Amino acid sequence: MKTKAVRIYGKKDLRLEEFELPAIKDDEILAKVVSDSLCMSSYKAAVQGSDHKRVPDDAATNPTILGHEFCGTIVDVGSKWKDKFAAGENFSIQPAFNYKGSQNAPGYSYPLAGGDATYIVIPNEAMEMDCLLKYDSDVFFYGSLAEPMSCIVGTFHAFYHTRQGEYVHDMGIVEGGTMAILAGVGPMGLGSIDYALNCERRPRLLVVTDIDEERLARAAKIYTVEDAAKNGVELHYYNTSDPSKLDEIMALTDGEGYNDVLVMAPVKPVIEQGDSLLGKDGCLNFFAGPSDQNFSASLNFYNVHYSFTHIVGTSGGNNNDMRESLDMMANGIIKPTSMITHIGGLDSAIEATLNLPNIPGGKKLIYTHISMPLVAIDDFEALGKDDAMYSELAKITKANGGFWSAEAEKYLLATAKPIS
Repeated sequence: MKTKAVRIYGKKDLRLEEFELPAIKDDEILAKVVSDSLCMSSYKAAVQGSDHKRVPDDAATNPTILGHEFCGTIVDVGSKWKDKFAAGENFSIQPAFNYKGSQNAPGYSYPLAGGDATYIVIPNEAMEMDCLLKYDSDVFFYGSLAEPMSCIVGTFHAFYHTRQGEYVHDMGIVEGGTMAILAGVGPMGLGSIDYALNCERRPRLLVVTDIDEERLARAAKIYTVEDAAKNGVELHYYNTSDPSKLDEIMALTDGEGYNDVLVMAPVKPVIEQGDSLLGKDGCLNFFAGPSDQNFSASLNFYNVHYSFTHIVGTSGGNNNDMRESLDMMANGIIKPTSMITHIGGLDSAIEATLNLPNIPGGKKLIYTHISMPLVAIDDFEALGKDDAMYSELAKITKANGGFWSAEAEKYLLATAKPIS
């Protein structure tokens, strides 16, 4: 079977190519990818090439398929896995296999497995590690968003706190505590707000900061102070381009500081702001992975010693985090549609990936079997003046509060030009 895929050969060397997939082995699965949401981690892999920990040294001669937030349908199953999977079943995938300690993952490390492709071969280790997850829905973009949401879920579980005089780590944010999400209105920040407001272990006070007033206003419109209050959370948004706002943020805790601080950007001053906001036994979680291997920031070690502050970092979630995010989405508890702001076809994936930091908005969602430039949902109406497809998409998304939806996905897949 032929596939079309975006493959990485080296630094900023991405190519959309068609090639023949080999027949699957007894321990492999052939799958059709339907959707893949683009991640900053893919941008980092694209610009670093083989310098990236997960991209093989021989990518120049043995290229790998990009994209790891994907969802699709199983086409054929090797004999080893026929008792567990069947053709026609939909799937989502946890790309962090952690197979025998390896960091190999689809979207980085495999020549035949990644999200920016029409068809792929899923390797044995995905099933061995229980990372291929059955997805009982025909709304594919939610399956794609399960991976980034699982990173958020894992991050919240990775916070930890201590008990003075005991050598015990209590995992998770402090229930009924105080929490700040810094640089928190990008796509992953929005997902974090959604989870913080709707998970079982909620803070009583949640502060969200950024320096982009437009993005702050959008976040405040999506996750309102009033709706947060219904869930028992006092929610505040602050633009910290004005440094004096940090005093107001600290005052919300009566000067005690925050139990949990989540830093969503690899920016030295933001990390140091987070450190300054920590209260006794406060935990700072550094979410956003930097591209610079020498990136560093200052921490107050007086507070580490006397106030027992600590730091943790997470990179990805695990299988249970994926299942939790899928379950919460299926039950309408979290609605990460707010993360998506752009839609495109497979032929837009290379340009979108290489320019990801410079494209405004949130998540960029790629449908791998269609040909379509990357288009902002907000631009559908203007484009609809000359194109009936965009006109209808504008109507559908407008009826859904300006967000992408199952109806929009189904219409697009039925109407858009197939990738040639």
